[in-house]
Amino acid sequence: MSRLHTENHLVSRIGWLRAAVLGANDGIVSTASLIVGVASASAASSQVLVAGIAGLVAGAMSMAAGEYVSVSSQSDTEKADLDRERLELKTQPGQEREELAQIYVRRGLDATLARQVADQLMAKDALAAHAHDELGISEMTAARPIQAALTSAATFSVGAAMPLLMVLLSPASMLVTAVSIASLLFLALLGAIGAKAGGADVTRATLRVTFWGAFAMALTAGIGALVGTGL
Repeated sequence: MSRLHTENHLVSRIGWLRAAVLGANDGIVSTASLIVGVASASAASSQVLVAGIAGLVAGAMSMAAGEYVSVSSQSDTEKADLDRERLELKTQPGQEREELAQIYVRRGLDATLARQVADQLMAKDALAAHAHDELGISEMTAARPIQAALTSAATFSVGAAMPLLMVLLSPASMLVTAVSIASLLFLALLGAIGAKAGGADVTRATLRVTFWGAFAMALTAGIGALVGTGL
């Protein structure tokens, strides 16, 4: 007796992986840049720490709100499309059957087989068949606003905590250097983990996030130094 071959596809991770990587990356880059900018303006370590904590809290709430609003908009659009599809299936089932069959014809099936497939899928769950093959909505890619918001807020906080930890551990004279180096290492690690989880090229992902993190910190350090000198 043959066993069913079960495959775990990486596409199933797209929703939470995108939110997690975005949240952690933004947490590291924005908080480290804030810390480096404030520290470059010759602020005391206590002021730098307060600024970093404020950045963590504000950033986590902003990420959660932004993700919730954004993904909710996607969810609303999906719901509107499904409602319209449900109505069309009720009022014009023949046209919907032919529409589904033509989708399969374009994918390579002959017309007779395409109509048989459409008939069988619609007999089982017509709305699910049209949602998947006509609208491109599936269980794996469906919008989940609350999950996206919580994931982004949590991962942002974890990412932001890393440069904040360096503020506590580093002497004031080495603060900018220590936070910058540690944050770049954290970003490189994040890029590698995200690429590995998503099946992407590890080297390219690591270089990408590290480069832009370094650019952001260098820019804010320069601005902080100019402001500190001006004051």
